[in-house]
Amino acid sequence: MNTPSGKKRIQLAILLGSLGLLGPFTIDTYLPSFPTIVKDFDTTVSLVQISLTSCLLGLGLGQLVIGPLSDVKGRKKPLLFFIALYLLASVTCSLAPNIYFLIIARLLQGFAAAGGLVISRAIVRDLFSGRELTKFFTMMVLVGNLGPIVAPIAGGGILAFTNWHGVFIALACVGAVLLFTVSFKLEETLPEEKRVPSNLPQIMQNFGSLFKDRTFMGYAFTQGFTIAGIFAYVSGIPFVYQNIYGVTPQQFSLLFGVNGLALIIGSQMVGRLADTIPERTFLKIGLAIANIAGASLLIALLLKAPLIAVAIPVFFFVSSISIIGTTSFALAIETQGHIAGSASALLGLLPFVLGSITAPLVGIAGAYTGVPMGALIFGASFLAFLSYYILVRKASLKVQLSTDPCAMKKTGA
Repeated sequence: MNTPSGKKRIQLAILLGSLGLLGPFTIDTYLPSFPTIVKDFDTTVSLVQISLTSCLLGLGLGQLVIGPLSDVKGRKKPLLFFIALYLLASVTCSLAPNIYFLIIARLLQGFAAAGGLVISRAIVRDLFSGRELTKFFTMMVLVGNLGPIVAPIAGGGILAFTNWHGVFIALACVGAVLLFTVSFKLEETLPEEKRVPSNLPQIMQNFGSLFKDRTFMGYAFTQGFTIAGIFAYVSGIPFVYQNIYGVTPQQFSLLFGVNGLALIIGSQMVGRLADTIPERTFLKIGLAIANIAGASLLIALLLKAPLIAVAIPVFFFVSSISIIGTTSFALAIETQGHIAGSASALLGLLPFVLGSITAPLVGIAGAYTGVPMGALIFGASFLAFLSYYILVRKASLKVQLSTDPCAMKKTGA
């Protein structure tokens, strides 16, 4: 498949971005249902949050399996299989008779949704490189970022007419539409001659080379810790807004959707200025915003400040996610074209593994305090900052010192 341009480029961005929507739709659509699920199953806040954790684990583990599989089998056939599995898993979630069944069904749903996330990103690397990769990925992310806006609003709207079971039926319908669209609109982007050997040792060797790449892992952990913070936000904010500040499910959906606009603002800033401002500069800006916003949010929650004092730093923290996520992904995967599926899988795995840790910790102090959420968001942002400056920046300085004698003299090396 040739590199698309013009109208085909936009259509491809919409399709791949829609595949990326499976992640936020799977995570966010049922968030307004959290308090209702607690009552319906007569269970605890933490167990309902574990249903989110199991979904995150499924998303992470799914990428670890599906990414390498797409390097071996191509992109389209595995994608179709996992979208079909997603449809089935969504129907299964809607039929859950208790919280434990829902937790297991959510694990399967997350595993299947990973197909859309990891393969759509691998397709981007199949077709683009350099600044074009960053700009196209930004265009694709613009579509994907509609998920955090539309998903909770859709979830709140569904709850106005039915219950949380209907939310999962709606997700099954999303899967059906994507299955039909991919079948007829997406071409294979990885020809057979570019696929990697179908053997486990080779796959393990590919992952081994990625783990040994200090710069790649630095970007991966920078992105991973930041998104772990966003999962703490996703898991905790329904209870903070609805239990502490008394907003309705519909009001919560609107507040959550406004934060989705922050994702669009951040990603579009990167896309429009990618030709003039280096990706690393944007990454540093994003990390600064995340840490300042995280600290401000924690202080506001400790002081039990008004809703506006919580909502503003949340908005800026969410805006930093798209800046950090877009630039760190593009910088990390740029040199991994031969194993883009495996690289995309690892980049996708870390956020969900780390997020599966932060999500249940949000509810550790109960449903009527937001302090754990604030502490986790600030802590994750700071760890992302350390990951970049310890792994990426120091690795880059070592390369510069080893290749530039003048730099060695300036630093005293």
